[in-house]
Amino acid sequence: MSTTTIAAAPVGAADMPGARRRRWASALPYLQALPLWLVLGVFLLIPIATIVAVSFWDDQEYALVPTFILDNYRDALGSHVTWSTYVSTLRYAAIVWAATLGIGFTVAYFLSFHVRSTLWQMVLFQLCAIPFLTSNVIRMISWIPFLGRNGLLNRSLMAVGITDHPLEFLLFSPFAVVLAFVHLYTLFMVVPIFNTMMRIDRALVEAARDAGAGPVAVLRHVIVPLSLPGIAIGTIFVVTLVMGDFVTVQMMSGGQSASVGLMMKNQISLLQYPSAAAQAVVLLITVLLMVWAILRVVDIRKEL
Repeated sequence: MSTTTIAAAPVGAADMPGARRRRWASALPYLQALPLWLVLGVFLLIPIATIVAVSFWDDQEYALVPTFILDNYRDALGSHVTWSTYVSTLRYAAIVWAATLGIGFTVAYFLSFHVRSTLWQMVLFQLCAIPFLTSNVIRMISWIPFLGRNGLLNRSLMAVGITDHPLEFLLFSPFAVVLAFVHLYTLFMVVPIFNTMMRIDRALVEAARDAGAGPVAVLRHVIVPLSLPGIAIGTIFVVTLVMGDFVTVQMMSGGQSASVGLMMKNQISLLQYPSAAAQAVVLLITVLLMVWAILRVVDIRKEL
């Protein structure tokens, strides 16, 4: 009688392929996110870490000295010029935000609720985006011959008798800076609000009207609350762009207004890199706190 010996398989050997597949399946999301993390690390995290490191360095006779000092932050936070510059920049941000919100909400509301055809909605929306086909600098320069002392607007006002002398405040003034900011950044408010309004269920609007609510009540109690995520996203865009802008302030104010971005640009032109880096870190923290405050008020996750 022959005896056949069968080697016992190791315990769990039959489950090895399944376990390996489960491990690969659990690691797959991380592998898919790896390229994004590499891009963020190389182009965002490393530059920010470099700026933070340089902000603690010292500069002596146009040479950077790798060390650890707090003088740059003391100079930045202890200077009256810095605080007044931040107040000026925040004032610009608040005025531009209010103007772009009013224009952006009105345009988005008109496109969403008064233009019935989807084709016309897209056509009119593209008309709003046409200025973005040119650079910001060209759009700013185009205001100079229009607002100048002998520009088109002043000549027209004097021709019709509204004024007998050119209006000096139109160009190279805070008014010109705000006007250019609104022109440049209104679309950043229109797009998210329009996207949010298009998602509003029209049945809610009809239900409010059937319940006796007038147009103002519908706008106040239905449309505005449901549009808050888009308003918050547009606010983040506009405020962060205005806080970091320096070209607009320099060109449209004629050097008569200051901003944090312009202050950093001047420090860089003087090769004061550690001081500029400290100002950049303070500005970054300020903007992040503003964004955090906005996110605490409005939950925008459903729009992302």
